[in-house]
Amino acid sequence: MIPKKHEIMKPLTSLVLTASFTTSLALADTVNFDDLKTGAPPPGWTVGVTGKGEPKWTVENDESAPSKPQVLKQAGKTDFAVALKDGTNLQDGVIEVKFKTLSGQQDQVGGLIWRASDTNNYYVVRAQALRGNLGFYKAVDGKRTTLKKADGKDAVFPATVQRGQWHTLRVEFTGKRCKATLDGKDSFEVEDDTFSSAGQVGVWTKADSVTVFDDFVFGSK
Repeated sequence: MIPKKHEIMKPLTSLVLTASFTTSLALADTVNFDDLKTGAPPPGWTVGVTGKGEPKWTVENDESAPSKPQVLKQAGKTDFAVALKDGTNLQDGVIEVKFKTLSGQQDQVGGLIWRASDTNNYYVVRAQALRGNLGFYKAVDGKRTTLKKADGKDAVFPATVQRGQWHTLRVEFTGKRCKATLDGKDSFEVEDDTFSSAGQVGVWTKADSVTVFDDFVFGSK
């Protein structure tokens, strides 16, 4: 459960989540991007790209934001745009974000990254509005591949993702097991052991997707 608006201190606060996760969650942090300079990347984040392109990560005003008034926006065109939270180092944990896709001809996505060593090596789960699904992937030395389920099928799961609406994406990861949940109802799991060490967490988009993010939560198990 994400803390209510009045429980979030700006721009960063620590709190104990009361939601029922698969295992106990230690102290967590929430970033809502409020009280930051608009039109510029947020301080305390490393922004970049996997592959080619020019990412454009900026803090912007958005009256529809779950915690008003500001959000993190990605409006550049890239293979994959990455924003990593500086100082994070989670091996097992939970991350969650609220996101809204605004536009995109090639893609309309919002994603979460974990166990990242840099902008070319990480796990990512993304929710896609154009085709309405969730997908687990990994980037190794800048090359993204789809993770596989135990039955050998691609780890892409149908889900209700709509452009212009706020959604909540969450991933829980322990050892080689990862579970993604969208809006608390669409969920699925995969297993992979490519990245077993602790790493940074962050958010992600793809191609020409214009996406905004708010209430980024992360905590270790």
